[in-house]
Amino acid sequence: MKSALSIIISREYLERVKRKSFIISTLLVPFFMILLMFAPAAIMIFQTPESKTVAVIDDSGVVAQRLRNSDEVKFVPYTAALDSARADESIEAILTIGAKAVDRPDGAISLYFRGAPSMATDSYISGQLKQAIEDIRLEAYNIENIREILKEVEVNISYPTIRIDKDEDTGTSSALSYVIALMMDMILYMFILIYGQMVMTSIIEEKNNRVLEIVVSSVKPSSLMLGKILGIGLVAITQILIWAVLIGACSAWAVPFLGEMPAMADEPELMGAIAQLSDFGYVASLFIYMILFFIGGYLFYSAIYAAIGSAVDNVQDASQLSTIATMPVIIGIIASMSVIQNPGSTLSFWISIFPFTSPMAMMSRLPFGVPFWEIALALVVLYASFLGLIWLCAKIYRVGIFMYGKKPTLIEILKWSRYK
Repeated sequence: MKSALSIIISREYLERVKRKSFIISTLLVPFFMILLMFAPAAIMIFQTPESKTVAVIDDSGVVAQRLRNSDEVKFVPYTAALDSARADESIEAILTIGAKAVDRPDGAISLYFRGAPSMATDSYISGQLKQAIEDIRLEAYNIENIREILKEVEVNISYPTIRIDKDEDTGTSSALSYVIALMMDMILYMFILIYGQMVMTSIIEEKNNRVLEIVVSSVKPSSLMLGKILGIGLVAITQILIWAVLIGACSAWAVPFLGEMPAMADEPELMGAIAQLSDFGYVASLFIYMILFFIGGYLFYSAIYAAIGSAVDNVQDASQLSTIATMPVIIGIIASMSVIQNPGSTLSFWISIFPFTSPMAMMSRLPFGVPFWEIALALVVLYASFLGLIWLCAKIYRVGIFMYGKKPTLIEILKWSRYK
């Protein structure tokens, strides 16, 4: 015979996974994530470039003749005064170059535009001006083929990063680690807030329908609260697992394909990223740790949300009290931005151990490599904190579910935790 706790968990879980909204969001979100990744490139490929004619008033007498036209920007010399050019509505853009622009370009060059220029247009014009003034300055040294000499001297440094703290040397990429840390951080942040608030909303709805008064006659309030938390948490884990399978399948196909492309051989950073993604142990460990920290973070914060939901009668009142749970999560995500910049610092260590911020902070550190004892310590502190918090919140919950008609203050809620 099933226990009351298992029945509550099963009900909360099945009620949500059978919803069309859950099925649709679970299948479509990975699709939209991939679409968002490729959308900028697709827009750049298919967008129609704007074509602009720029009237150039050159008082220096040497810069305008060096400006090169492109398919999008055409430079046309203009001999009349600036006021005359501004009055001519057929002129879309005016570039004025002062007499001393070569020596002191700052303040000597202005661009007048009808409307706002695109970033590409503005970048092309500034690039042409930079190139022209640099050429004039280089020619003043009277060194033959100086531009070609500079090109031969110029060098771009690109090198792979090899992890030596493992059993065998493994390629890695700092840029990819940064991206992975940011994505994992945001996923954890999103899931903790969404599913934590789902617990709160569910309790408020059942409290308003007087369902809880009937249920608690046969089930302990603490078991009811824990059942809701665990049931909704399983829904989140199910969604994460499905996404992991879909994304893993795409990666298994795409990563080897990218690695075989000839152009990649000359890109050490990209090859390091591909090697990092191809490391099954690395990817699997990230996923396992993400699940563990999500479970801990979700349990920790959903206990707070459950206590808040039991204390109020409507979502409007709950939104004010939910700041108690929301603010630490936001602080954690903000602190994680600093952690990503320096994952090995002492501050990053303590932020990733403190239970209110550890889920987000540790997600920011994991892609860069974290000693196992630090991960274990953070998990022990997080889960131990949850056990203490669930005991406290359960005491609030058992009193709050029977309170109606008055929004309690924070002090009153804390008093409930001392009732026997």
